[in-house]
Amino acid sequence: MAEERFEIRIAGSGGQGVILATELIGQAIALYEEGLYVVQSQAYGPEARGGKSKAEVVISRSPIDYPKVVAPNLQVILTQAAAEEFAPDTTPGGRIVYDDFFVTDLPGLSTGSRSAGSVEDYHGRIDARVYTLPIVRTARDKLGKEIVTNMVALGCVGRVLDLEKIASPDSIRKAIAGHFPVKKIADLNIEAFNEGYEIFRHSPLP
Repeated sequence: MAEERFEIRIAGSGGQGVILATELIGQAIALYEEGLYVVQSQAYGPEARGGKSKAEVVISRSPIDYPKVVAPNLQVILTQAAAEEFAPDTTPGGRIVYDDFFVTDLPGLSTGSRSAGSVEDYHGRIDARVYTLPIVRTARDKLGKEIVTNMVALGCVGRVLDLEKIASPDSIRKAIAGHFPVKKIADLNIEAFNEGYEIFRHSPLP
């Protein structure tokens, strides 16, 4: 882990399972990685289910004095409303992963291009690597279960944590397996995680 503190936000709508995804990140770090501190937090919009929802994880080499995300190094954003609200928070040089089905208008993108790269926010430039990936479509069309969208999103996070040398994907797989006592359900969720890991691994940017 190159930085002292690494912040992650997964944002979407209530019912998409973003809280569980971040809880599993926290469990993976706490139980299976050494020398790191981790805190998970969450928030719903006033509409609750179907409204905006975000869940966050802070990972640090030292004790965490402030548990909330300030400027996320990584955001995975699953809805248009969440994109418009949260994309500008990304730390300079960070990563934003958008779902390519529900996020159809990338915030501030002035060129009309949906290729990976930096985009401009309505209020200024977002210095970030931007990915548009088939998160929902992978869950729904390839796995046949839109309910595992959160695990596909988690797979994208898992790939970044691997690239940043923060956590092994096997640590997250263990956390998933430990959360679901029924093996068939655990296997489906691990498969969804693996699919998310691979779609990020094959994206144009590292």
